Amino acid sequence: MRPWYEVLEDEDLQFIKRLVLASGSLKELAQAYGVSYPTIRLRLDRLIEKLKVLDRTEIQDEFERLLRASYAEGKLEKSTFQALLSGYEAAKSKSGGTR
Repeated sequence: MRPWYEVLEDEDLQFIKRLVLASGSLKELAQAYGVSYPTIRLRLDRLIEKLKVLDRTEIQDEFERLLRASYAEGKLEKSTFQALLSGYEAAKSKSGGTR
């Protein structure tokens, strides 16, 4: 299992870097990105959820971790996430779980 920081996209890493350089000020970060405070807050909340998923040690399957992280980040609709996860689990159980 890869460390969480290796799974993050460059955009996420840049966001974290800018947040640190702004001393954690979401207001300053919103100004730097040219967006509203609620937009930055939402992006940070989604990134936090993504990191929680990536850090969960009980999820050993790399594809499942990435799928759950994409959902936590808001990149997938709930129905799409559930369909992909169900299909993947079905295929995995059919092949004996060797994926």
